[in-house]
Amino acid sequence: MFQSKDEFKASFSQRLEQTAGVSFANSTKQHQYQALGMMVREFVSTNWIVSNEDIRKSGQKEVYYLSIEFLLGRLLVSSLINLGVKDIVEKGLRELGIELSELEEAEADAGLGNGGLGRLAACFLDSMASLKLSGHGHGIRYKHGLFEQKIIDGYQVELPEQWLRNGNVWEVRKPDLAIEVPFWGDVQWIEKDGKLVFVHEHAETVLAVPFDMPVLGYDTTRVNTLRLWGAEPAKHYPPHKDFMQYKRDTEQISEFLYPNDMSNDGKILRLKQQYFLVRSSLKSIINDYKENHSDLFDFHEHVAIHINDTHPALAIPELMRIFIDEEGMKWDQAWTIVTNTISYTNHTILSEAMEKWTIELFKPLFPRIYMIVEEINERFCKELWREYPGDWDRIEEMAIIAHGFVKMAHLSIVGSHSINGVAKLHTEILKKREMKNFHEFYPDRFSNKTNGITHRRWLLQANPELTSSISKVIGTKWISEPQRLAELEKFADDSSFQLEIDEMKQKKKRELAKLIFDKDLLPVDEHSIFDVQIKRLHAYKRQLLNVLHIMHLYNRMKEDSSFRPHPRTFIFGAKAAPGYDYAKKVIKLIHSVANIVNYDPVSKDTLRVVFLDNYRVSLAEKIIPATNVSEQISTASKEASGTGNMKFMMNGAVTLGTLDGANVEIGELTGPENIFIFGLKAEEIMHFEKYGGYHSHDYYHNDRRIKQVVDQLTSGFFRDSYYDFETLSDSLLMENDQYFLLKDFSAYADAQDQVAAAYTDRKRWLNMSIHNIAQSGFFSSDRTVSEYAKEIWNVQPLS
Repeated sequence: MFQSKDEFKASFSQRLEQTAGVSFANSTKQHQYQALGMMVREFVSTNWIVSNEDIRKSGQKEVYYLSIEFLLGRLLVSSLINLGVKDIVEKGLRELGIELSELEEAEADAGLGNGGLGRLAACFLDSMASLKLSGHGHGIRYKHGLFEQKIIDGYQVELPEQWLRNGNVWEVRKPDLAIEVPFWGDVQWIEKDGKLVFVHEHAETVLAVPFDMPVLGYDTTRVNTLRLWGAEPAKHYPPHKDFMQYKRDTEQISEFLYPNDMSNDGKILRLKQQYFLVRSSLKSIINDYKENHSDLFDFHEHVAIHINDTHPALAIPELMRIFIDEEGMKWDQAWTIVTNTISYTNHTILSEAMEKWTIELFKPLFPRIYMIVEEINERFCKELWREYPGDWDRIEEMAIIAHGFVKMAHLSIVGSHSINGVAKLHTEILKKREMKNFHEFYPDRFSNKTNGITHRRWLLQANPELTSSISKVIGTKWISEPQRLAELEKFADDSSFQLEIDEMKQKKKRELAKLIFDKDLLPVDEHSIFDVQIKRLHAYKRQLLNVLHIMHLYNRMKEDSSFRPHPRTFIFGAKAAPGYDYAKKVIKLIHSVANIVNYDPVSKDTLRVVFLDNYRVSLAEKIIPATNVSEQISTASKEASGTGNMKFMMNGAVTLGTLDGANVEIGELTGPENIFIFGLKAEEIMHFEKYGGYHSHDYYHNDRRIKQVVDQLTSGFFRDSYYDFETLSDSLLMENDQYFLLKDFSAYADAQDQVAAAYTDRKRWLNMSIHNIAQSGFFSSDRTVSEYAKEIWNVQPLS
């Protein structure tokens, strides 16, 4: 892109004045960021065009990854790293009086995701391009993202996320490729040439307009595409509806990620989003396919469509609709192509996350799609009857439509040739419990693909100091072959390498401490243990267990003047879904505990509690490299995998966690001496859930520590929140502690004591830290995507 910093400086200065319309001296950081971003995108465009032409000429198979979320983070620095010009640009900017880090801060995080589901999708895009696979993403261009989180008096307040305020320098709007998406209406069928033809009439149509973003690979000219769909009014708006209302209803579809679905209107909007995504994506994919193929009979040989959880499950009936209604295929022929094209990743075993929609809402919104789902269900149930004659209970349990609901996970399984879990434990639970009947019926469809993260983002970009230290001792081949990080094992006891790792961690902790002080005017001890829990806030992730333990430490300090735990800074970051009252109460509790612990003379020099609001990728990139202890304390059996645990591990943090999700595999790789495991195992949790026998009141009455902290939730201990925490207390006692916090409390407290003891032994701790870094290469998304490519998608890298 640039051969020297002088060449870059000349090009950048010229482009800045051309695009900003002001002199260099009067330009702002936003002007400078926009100019640099445009230079990168325009340079990439040549390779983008060539990549698309190469795949068409080669006829090789392409992957399309459909996801309701793509949590990209900022793209400027990652693009410069992938292009191999970050050092040149950084030095050139510095000579112009500009710091690259300041331009990075001018870029907004793309508001396209929320948690692990979306970040996994972003990591997969990075790995597909870097591995030279032709793999593209399809999602929705949310105008206001999830929401911007503000904390006012300890309470979460949601504001629209204005990530598009200054436009998006990385996208190209392509209105000529817009797709019409119909809702409502009715279906008529007529006989034509001896065939039934279905006609969708009186529909309310919206326009899906594509915005394409380039996806760069590392050290390769391969450029893939992330296509995001924005909803706009169609030319012919419904005559029976007020135009302004129609415009508003249309724009809502791509306005917010995960609209509140507590009401029917919210449920309908979510369903609209899901069909909007699959209708526009599939039509676009088929239009591209037809440019180079005369028919669709070999579609599955050239195209793999992957649905990331159940949100895009409507791709199955929609692809059937296209093949039957538009292409004139017979059912069996169409079904064979569909099931050989589509594969499905399951991300949860939580019943509330297993999507199902009432027929009452589903059928009128998608009249033709519902007819197809009915037919899929009817044929599937007939298959079940032949296999299990008379077993009505099994058939009823496995049906796609039952008891007034359309079950999206069942549809996804029946309509896919591959179903995968995202960690060994998760996949075994799916096969042996949650989807046991389906696994028995389709034993060859199920497999495990343990999640991964892109080390290019979470190590090279987020932690260049650690990257440099690693490369000094084992060379740079690990960047392309991340499992070579295992070569660090032989340096785990090397005193000079330990010292370098320790100094790097302290530097990152100083930087994070400064960020916390600048934001909240709260001083934190950079030599304290940075104990971090940053993730989506949900009851099963058990942020509440962490907070109750902090309360316990504070209580001990108040009661015993001789007790002084090792200084600890507890750092939280999380958004609570707008309609999730429990999660919002946990956020309030964290702030109420902070207001006491951070200012009481007894505790303020030993304990700090920090909540960093508006948690996002760019904030995670600052927190994770500074972390000592990675809190992964979900109720065993509930977390499908986790990817935060991998990011922390890769940056030298030590995991404190349950045997849940990918924690199991982390422990297997590092060895039990390099991880802190506590609490009930998955099989014990599932036994309690099936047979009962757990009574939270027993732990409340028999453990003074537990009774004290639970009573403090409602006793007036928190003067600013007298009635706020009854919901939390009730969840533990009245609702019998569904996620077993009180059962695991004592084991968690003991594990925290073990953490503190290990941390004071600096050689031991640094040995543990290096072992974690060394074994983290397995969790690169390059490994995961390679497994998908070979075992599910059957795609090869482009030569």
